[in-house]
Amino acid sequence: MPTADVFAFVRSALPPAPARVLEIGAGRGELAADLLAAGYDVVAIDPAGGPPPVRQLALLDVDGAAGSYDAAIAVVSLHHVNPLAESVARLGHLVGSGGRLIVDEFDVDRFDERAAHWWIEQGQVQRRERPQNTPAFAEELRGHLHPLGRLADALAPWFDVSVPVRGAYLHRWDLDPGLRDAEEALIAAGRLPATGARFVAVRHY
Repeated sequence: MPTADVFAFVRSALPPAPARVLEIGAGRGELAADLLAAGYDVVAIDPAGGPPPVRQLALLDVDGAAGSYDAAIAVVSLHHVNPLAESVARLGHLVGSGGRLIVDEFDVDRFDERAAHWWIEQGQVQRRERPQNTPAFAEELRGHLHPLGRLADALAPWFDVSVPVRGAYLHRWDLDPGLRDAEEALIAAGRLPATGARFVAVRHY
C-alpha cells in the first residue's frame, strides 16, 4: 500500500478534481480509490490486474483519443514497463498538452551493495526470507529494471522532465514503514544511497 507521503505527493501535484487521471501500475488500487473518493475521474491499470477499480491492462494497450487524460500517475511502476519506448509513446498520446505525469520511483542504479545489505538485514530482522548474496542481488535487479536515467530519456520526446527529488525508498519495499527515519538518517550521514526519486513531467505543448 502506498505510504501517506506518497498520497500527499500525488495529491499535491495533480490538477483539481474532476480531472481525468490514468494510474499506471495501480496494484491493489488504494491510490485510485482515494482519488475517486476525492472526485477525480480515474482509470487505473495494472498488467497483473487487481480488485476494482483496477483493470488488467498494460500501458501499451490503453485505448483513447489523443489528449484523453489531464494527468497520469506512476508510483514505482515505470521501471517495469516494457516495451519502454512504445509504451511511453502511448502515454504521450494519451496525456493532453500541458498535462502532468507524476512519478514516484525506485532508482535501481543507486541500489548498491550498501543498500542491498541494509535491506536484506532489515528483512531478516523481521524474519522474512531474503536473498543472501548481496552483490548478486543488486546486480540482478539492475539487469531487469529500468534505471531512472533511462526512464527520463524515454520520456523526454514527450514530456519536460523536472529534476528528481531524491529520498528514502527502501523502507517501503516489504519492510516496516517505521524504518523511514532510520533510512533517512543513514542517507544524511552518507552511509546509504537515496534510492527513491520523485518528479513531475509536463506534456509538451
